[in-house]
Amino acid sequence: MTARGARPWLVTGAGGMLARDLLGRLADAGIDAVAAGRAELDVTDPAAVRAAFAAHRPALVVNCAAWTAVDAAEDHEAQALAVNGTGPRLLAGACRAAGSPLLQLSTDYVFDGLRREPYPEHAAAAPRSAYGRSKLAGERAVLELLPDTGYVVRTAWLYGAGGDSFVRTVIGLERERPTLDVVEDQWGQPTWTADLARQLVGLGRRALAGTAPAGVYHGSSGGRTTWFAFCREIFRLLGADPERVRPTTGDRYVRPAPRPAYSVLGHQRWHAAGMAPIRHWRTALAEALPAMGHGPALRPVTAGAPEERDTHEKAEITCDPCA
Repeated sequence: MTARGARPWLVTGAGGMLARDLLGRLADAGIDAVAAGRAELDVTDPAAVRAAFAAHRPALVVNCAAWTAVDAAEDHEAQALAVNGTGPRLLAGACRAAGSPLLQLSTDYVFDGLRREPYPEHAAAAPRSAYGRSKLAGERAVLELLPDTGYVVRTAWLYGAGGDSFVRTVIGLERERPTLDVVEDQWGQPTWTADLARQLVGLGRRALAGTAPAGVYHGSSGGRTTWFAFCREIFRLLGADPERVRPTTGDRYVRPAPRPAYSVLGHQRWHAAGMAPIRHWRTALAEALPAMGHGPALRPVTAGAPEERDTHEKAEITCDPCA
């Protein structure tokens, strides 16, 4: 339990899918937290940031506030940059003055998606979209202003009970359509927000104890898959016929912002913090669906099952990132 009088954690973007799970995890751990949605704290407003720090004196900040409308960012890059770049810079400056560590959520979109093997934490960033550029600006601001107490946690393909996601979309469409066409040439790591929330609590505790090196971490699930294979696994766990999910190519569904074709992230940095990486995505999904109210898995899931074949094809149903 948090000691009486201990300073709370400040969680921005508190109305979002990840923040909701994080706040629940903090409550379970007995850690006092201040939930700050946009109405309580506009991270782009310097005066609001100063006032929040004066009022709450946070021991640590987890910045879940973000502009996540990927396609809209192409036409509104300045607005996206204000939330994803300026906001983290203001929070980092306030954290530096207060002596508080900052955990900054980021995204796989900072990479170009051209690799065919996992991106390590130190890989060079090369965003191809306005959204990716705005998130990279936030990363750099945090690492510049907080070289010893700034933590960037990149994640990808988030789903959870508290918001819209690929999983929620698939569950709805499974009831409505006889077949679904889903892209098969985008690779990534489906990540349950409950798993990422647990990881952030562990990292935050170690940051406060001084046992976790500052810098970049990758907060995505183990393994890899495509949107197509992910969708088929959701169908299987729902008790639906996976053959109803058909592969298609991404060039049939042109969108304003390019999506990374390969978003698989490496997880070596967690070991330096004395933590294990997040578990395999299949194991997590089998637990997540019942927890989200969609029934138990029909068959046991083996985390070490062979990965889906690495082909070059793409799909109709994709989901914007949530970090």
